[in-house]
Amino acid sequence: MAVSGQRRRPVVALYERIADAVHDGTYPPGSTLPSEPKLAAELGVSRPALREALLLLQEDGLLTVRRGVGRTVNDRPPRRGFEHVQPLEELIGAGTPLRVRALLRTVEEPTDFTTQHLLAPARAELRFWESVLTGEGTAAALSHEWAAADELLDRVHPEFARALRAAEERAARGPAASMLSVLLGASRETALTAHSGITATLLGRRRGDQLGRPADTPAVLVTQVVWVGETPVLAAKHMLPTGAPALPVLQSH
Repeated sequence: MAVSGQRRRPVVALYERIADAVHDGTYPPGSTLPSEPKLAAELGVSRPALREALLLLQEDGLLTVRRGVGRTVNDRPPRRGFEHVQPLEELIGAGTPLRVRALLRTVEEPTDFTTQHLLAPARAELRFWESVLTGEGTAAALSHEWAAADELLDRVHPEFARALRAAEERAARGPAASMLSVLLGASRETALTAHSGITATLLGRRRGDQLGRPADTPAVLVTQVVWVGETPVLAAKHMLPTGAPALPVLQSH
C-alpha cells in the first residue's frame, strides 16, 4: 500500500525532502549542509523540526556530524531499494573495510544450524571459517561461515569451490579474507540471492574472550544464507557486540 505525502508524519516528510536533495545531488557526497538557521529558512520549517529530521538522517547513515565543520553528507550514502550482497567487513567499514583476521580454517561435520540452512546430510564435510573483523585495532565482529560440501559446490558453483581452496592456501601465508568475499569474487558470472535475520543476544564467555569483551555484553547476531538458484551455498553467523560500527539494513517490497 502506497503512503501519500499528506499521510506522512511531518518529521518524516522533512526527512524525505533532505534525503531527496542528497540523492539528486543538491547536497553531493562530501559536502557540508548549510547551518541550521539557513537550512531551516530555505526549507521553510522550524529549527526544532529540522533538528529532529537531521538526527534521523545521521542515524540512518546519510549525514555525519564533524566537530568544527558541521553536518556533512557521507561519501557513500545508503542506496535506496534492494541492496547488493556485501561482505560484512565492507558493509560496516564506513568506506574503509575492516581487516579480517583468521582464527580457524577447518572442515567439520554439520551442526543443527548448517543442516537446516545448507541442507547438509549428516556425514557431510563442510568448510568452516572463524574470523575476527577488526578496525583501528579494535575487534568489531566475530564471523562464523560455512560453505556447502565440496561435491555440491563442484556441481553448482565450481568457481567458488576452486576459490575457497585457493583462499585457504593464501590465508596460511598472508592476509585472510571472509568466505562471503571469496564467494562474491567468484560469482561475477553467477547470480546470487541472500537472506539475513537479526537477533538480540549476549556474547557469552568464549565469544567475549575472542572479542575482548565481558561475557554479558549485549550483541546483535546476524544470520545469513546465500543461494545459487535453489541451492544454498553459504551460511554464516556474525556477532556484533555493543559499540561495533553501525550495520545498515535496507528493506524493499
